[in-house]
Amino acid sequence: MSKLRKISGEKAVKILCNKFGFEIAGQSGSHVRLSKMTSEGKVGTVVPMHKELKLGTLKGLLKLAKVGEDEFSEYL
Repeated sequence: MSKLRKISGEKAVKILCNKFGFEIAGQSGSHVRLSKMTSEGKVGTVVPMHKELKLGTLKGLLKLAKVGEDEFSEYL
């Protein structure tokens, strides 16, 4: 079982950028687009900048980013 917990959108962006190599590609309102180049091509995700992300939202954005839940939870 993963050790994911509710975190803010800002913290999720910081972890994805600093630990997983994503860069901010743009922002529309309260949603930040992140992307990075991999050997398979471009990978991206969208993070809502809310005070608290629901676990389902966090799992969904990690799936889009192709980052494992356990891998991500190491940095919480």
